Amino acid sequence: MVVAVEHRFYGKSNPMPDLSGSSLKYHTIDNVLEDFASFIRAARSTPSDVFPFTVSPNSKIIFGGGSYAGAIAAWMRAKYPSLVDAAWASSAVVQYRLENYQLEQSWGKHLAALGCASEMNQAVNQLDDVLLSNNQTAIDEIQSLFGTPSLTPRDFAGLITSLIGVDAMYPNFEGIDYTQSSVCSYFDGQRSNLDSFAQAVRDTINNLGLTQQAMTQMADTTLNWHNYALGQSGRVWYYQECAWYGNWQVTAPESTGLARYHSRLVDLTYYEPNCKNKFGSDMPEHADSDGFNQKWFGMLKNATNIYYTVGSLDLWRGSTVIPWD
Repeated sequence: MVVAVEHRFYGKSNPMPDLSGSSLKYHTIDNVLEDFASFIRAARSTPSDVFPFTVSPNSKIIFGGGSYAGAIAAWMRAKYPSLVDAAWASSAVVQYRLENYQLEQSWGKHLAALGCASEMNQAVNQLDDVLLSNNQTAIDEIQSLFGTPSLTPRDFAGLITSLIGVDAMYPNFEGIDYTQSSVCSYFDGQRSNLDSFAQAVRDTINNLGLTQQAMTQMADTTLNWHNYALGQSGRVWYYQECAWYGNWQVTAPESTGLARYHSRLVDLTYYEPNCKNKFGSDMPEHADSDGFNQKWFGMLKNATNIYYTVGSLDLWRGSTVIPWD
């Protein structure tokens, strides 16, 4: 039997009346895990009150999940070994970084394997030359070329990164290599690298059916700072990044000397100011990624009965317990 239990503050499982900072302070990883543990205790002690059919109170519990949910599965087994008999942690992101440019570099490996890493890097550098020029006419022209609404250079860069990120996060799905079909195939030598990149983004916008208004809602970081209404999963996830672990998906800093595949405007200064704007002045300047890892990744080192799986093309592999070859 498979049982799906909803995570607090997502869906209809809301212990507080809104998603303000004062409410989300109760959104901690300890509380999340205890929610699941409480459900298991109830299911074992009085299963007839939980399930509409007969379930043995002695049933084994295997906790499973993928990505962040995979990490939850691993932590449940590590923290509650008397409740959870085993865990299946697929692509479990259990190692966090304040600046996760390694994710971009993982995508770069796939771009290189497909033969368009250099072209993508050149296109991004050409784009940044315009965005950092302070030439508003040129900036307006580049946004028109990419088919986006008028935004600040930093918000525009964030939007482009998000749109291309759809293909970066899932480079190969159901046998289709979306990085090849939606990105690399455009660098065909028939136009400049920047024009090829712009065409790829325009087609992504069309394929997703995004309107100019929808893209403004996605990208304008000054919107919805004080919209505390329930049901905003993106706001809850942003809080986790601000308060728990960071893991901001930035491009490689200049100091690394690494090739970039996203705009250099997508850095910590793109993400972190929104933490206080959205959730109040009590938010930390930076998430304590090291402290989070010390507690939660450290907890896994001696845990048993956890089955980890990760795909060979999984961009998050470097954040799991299974390293790149």
